[in-house]
Amino acid sequence: MGIQGKEWLWILLAIIILFGAKKIPDLMKGIGQGVKEFKNASKGETSDSDKPSKA
Repeated sequence: MGIQGKEWLWILLAIIILFGAKKIPDLMKGIGQGVKEFKNASKGETSDSDKPSKA
C-alpha cells in the first residue's frame, strides 16, 4: 500500500504552505546538490573545490 494521488496532493500542499512558492526551487536545488555530493562521496570521488590547489 503506497502513497496514492490524493496523499501526494496533500504533501505538496503542505510543502507549499511551509516553505512558500518562491523558496521551493532553492530547496530542490539544495536537495539535488546534496544527493549529488552523496553519490560522489559513496563512489570515492571528490569535487574540484575539495582538491588542494597547486600554488
